[in-house]
Amino acid sequence: MAKLIYSMITSLDGYAEAAEGGLGTGAEDPEVHTFVGDLFRPVGTYLYGRRMYETMVYWETAHTEPGQPPHILQYARDWQAAEKVVYSTTLDEVSSARTRIERTFDPDAVRRLKAESDHDLTVDGPNLAAQAIAAGLVDEYHLFITTSVVGGKRFFPDGVRLDLELVEERAFASGLIHARYRTR
Repeated sequence: MAKLIYSMITSLDGYAEAAEGGLGTGAEDPEVHTFVGDLFRPVGTYLYGRRMYETMVYWETAHTEPGQPPHILQYARDWQAAEKVVYSTTLDEVSSARTRIERTFDPDAVRRLKAESDHDLTVDGPNLAAQAIAAGLVDEYHLFITTSVVGGKRFFPDGVRLDLELVEERAFASGLIHARYRTR
């Protein structure tokens, strides 16, 4: 059975989307990006909301831009190789291979996907992740914590209690911290 992983960059005050501007420094660091690429290389399926998909679809063509460093090219290849499911009521079509649209988030369908998959899945974006968390589907949480306090859209949804176990942590020279938790 595959794990469902929720992972995002978050500000020091716990926001995955800033009210104004970026989330702070650290994520653009090649060391961090290489670590993220290595960490998620085994992922077989990405579950996205529309807005997160529209951000991530960049990786479908990132390899065509001249002068890309090796870690960016590798991440693009890995992203392209994975399946993508986009949950959207407004998106008419997708612009990447190995991608399908689902109109609603169905927890039972995701449970089946986890049970049938040989590779882990991720749920990306705080709105979609909130649905997966509420349904008890998320097995691991990977927080990439920046150095800024920004306010905005919270990483964890309100009204949900989680008791997590810290599995791994790493601090990067840029100041960004990776913290990996799993559900107890």
